[in-house]
Amino acid sequence: MVKRLLLASPRGYCAGVDRAVQTVERTLELQGAPVYVRKEIVHNKHVVETLRQKGAIFVDSEAEVPEGATVVFSAHGVSPAVHAGAAARSLQTIDATCPLVTKVHREAIPFASEGYTIVLIGHSGHEEVEGTMGEAPDHIVLVETEADVDALAVGDPQKVAYISQTTLSVDETRTIIARLREKFPHITGPRTDDICYATTNRQAAVKQMASECDLVLVIGSQNSSNSVRLVEVARDYGADSHLIDNESQVREEWLEGKEVVGISSGASAPEELVQRLVGFFRERGVEDVSEFEVVQENIRFMLPKSIRQALAAQGA
Repeated sequence: MVKRLLLASPRGYCAGVDRAVQTVERTLELQGAPVYVRKEIVHNKHVVETLRQKGAIFVDSEAEVPEGATVVFSAHGVSPAVHAGAAARSLQTIDATCPLVTKVHREAIPFASEGYTIVLIGHSGHEEVEGTMGEAPDHIVLVETEADVDALAVGDPQKVAYISQTTLSVDETRTIIARLREKFPHITGPRTDDICYATTNRQAAVKQMASECDLVLVIGSQNSSNSVRLVEVARDYGADSHLIDNESQVREEWLEGKEVVGISSGASAPEELVQRLVGFFRERGVEDVSEFEVVQENIRFMLPKSIRQALAAQGA
C-alpha cells in the first residue's frame, strides 16, 4: 500500500516551454483566433488541447497556413527551409524556438562554413533534430548510439565536430561523446554543453529520488523526449517507472507492494497534472507528501521581441 509520495524538484515546465506556451497565449490575446502553430508548440497533449480550445490551429507544415496569416514556430525550432517557405507565403512568423535550441543551430553554422563534418547526437525524426540538420544538411550526420559512432565514416577525421539535441540522457550522451573522442582525437565541440539545464536538472532529481522509491511515475506525453528519458533514468537507478499523460492512466498492478512513490514531470508538462496525480493518491489515503528538492531553478526567457513590442504598445 502506498504510504508516501516524493515530488521531484525541479520538475515540469522549463523556461523554454513556458516562453513558447505564453507566446501562443499572448498572440491569441493580441490578434484573436485563429492563430496557426506549426507542429505541437511543445510535446504535451494536455497543453496542445488547451491551446486548441483557445483558438490555436496546429498544422504540420507552414504550407497549410493561409497566405498572409500569422504562424508560430514551436519550441523545437525549424530549419531555414521552413523560414523560406513561410516568407514565400507572406506569413507573419513568430518564432517560439527555445533559446537553448537556437544556440545549437548557431553552433552548426560556423562548423559547416569551415568544412567540418558535424556529428549531431540525437533521435531520428525528432523535430528539434530535423530543424538543426536543416541548418547544414550536407555537413551534418546523425548518431543515436555508440554503435552508430563505430560505423561512422567521415571524409576528413581531422575536421570533425559534435553537437547534440538538448533533451537527451546526460549519461548516455556523455558515453557517446567519449566514444567520439576515442575515434576522432581531434574532434571539437561546443564551448558549453548542449543538453539543456532543465533536462540535466530533472534527470539529476530523479536519479537521487529513485533510490528512495519503489515506483516513479513521470507525467509527460509519449513523444516528449525529455519525459521518456526520465523514465529510463528512474529505471537505471533502481525504481520501477512508467510514463503517464495524467492520473487516469495509473494502473493498479503498478501500485501492488509499493510504499514510496516518486512523481516527476517532463519539461513540457504543466504542474496542474502533477497536482491532479497527488490528489489521486490523497483520495486513496496517502497523507505523507513531500518535495524532494535537488536544485533550485530560477531561469526565465523573455518573450519574442514582436510580442513584447505589441504588449508594450498596449501598455500591458
